[in-house]
Amino acid sequence: MGERSGTRVDTVRLQRVAKAFWESAALMSAVELDLFTAISNGDDSIDKAATAMGVEPENAERLMTALTAMTLLARDGDRFANAPDVERFLVRSSAGYAGPWMLFGKPRWDGWGRLTEHLRRRRADQRVLGMYDDGFTVERARQYHAATYSIGMGAARRFHRQVDLAGRGRIMDLGGGSGCYCIVAAKTYPEISAVVLDLPPVVEVTREFLAENGVADRVTAAACDFTRDPLPDDADVAIMASNLPQYSRSIIADVVARVYQALRPGGEFHLIGEMLDDDRRGPLAPALWGLSEAVSGSTGLAHTVGECIGYLEAAGFRDVGSHEFIPETLTRVSGGKPG
Repeated sequence: MGERSGTRVDTVRLQRVAKAFWESAALMSAVELDLFTAISNGDDSIDKAATAMGVEPENAERLMTALTAMTLLARDGDRFANAPDVERFLVRSSAGYAGPWMLFGKPRWDGWGRLTEHLRRRRADQRVLGMYDDGFTVERARQYHAATYSIGMGAARRFHRQVDLAGRGRIMDLGGGSGCYCIVAAKTYPEISAVVLDLPPVVEVTREFLAENGVADRVTAAACDFTRDPLPDDADVAIMASNLPQYSRSIIADVVARVYQALRPGGEFHLIGEMLDDDRRGPLAPALWGLSEAVSGSTGLAHTVGECIGYLEAAGFRDVGSHEFIPETLTRVSGGKPG
């Protein structure tokens, strides 16, 4: 009797996924304990790192062994080194430090643990603004945007490397949060002014970032729920970035249509978000951002690139196209309003 052909199916992959939160916990603890900064500063053995972190050597060994297996650390005998991306983004003295962003999801840890309960929530109990409920305070907004600011500035710089706004006059940024896209625009184009539109608790924090960056004379922040409030009619550029999955298809279609009506003739719109491929098989990051809206209790979900192109075309935008923004994560769909 012959042997079966093919690879034997086992549980290894399923177990790895089921315990993936262990890896998340290890990374977050390393950030909180500032392990990667310690290693970068020369505290690159278990004993030295333990002293720098203020933990017992055996706990430093446990953590550093796991991070090595995760390839976040490289080990050479008794000495450790940060992986290149860790050195660039998780060392506190680095200009690109993104430690707060790595901890962004930690406050929602328990919420993800109750995902089944959230998935059983009826449509009538969902909220348009999800996490931005009535209890969303200025302090919560400050914590949120302290976490997202560093990664937002990186995305804004990437946008302005891709898109030439020379000759444009005014930007409206829908849900712009800390104002990164407008801050970089103001520093890049002396002739441009901008307004960041966001909820009342957020704009107070936005103004702090604008002042900190020295652009408050040309960039302002205005309280606006862009899903229903009137939009400014003096902008020739509109940007909506990294908040796409928070909203349903009908809401996004309506927002895009109102952006079209508000933009000056000849203006342009850039919708940047976590978009699925049109076959809806991935990428994983947009799919998970869509799933996260169940935890938030919102009406949002993941949109495809084709759907986003359709929103712009239905509104009247011309020359609509999609552009890779951050591989496997963000896509930019843009279009112009006829002059």
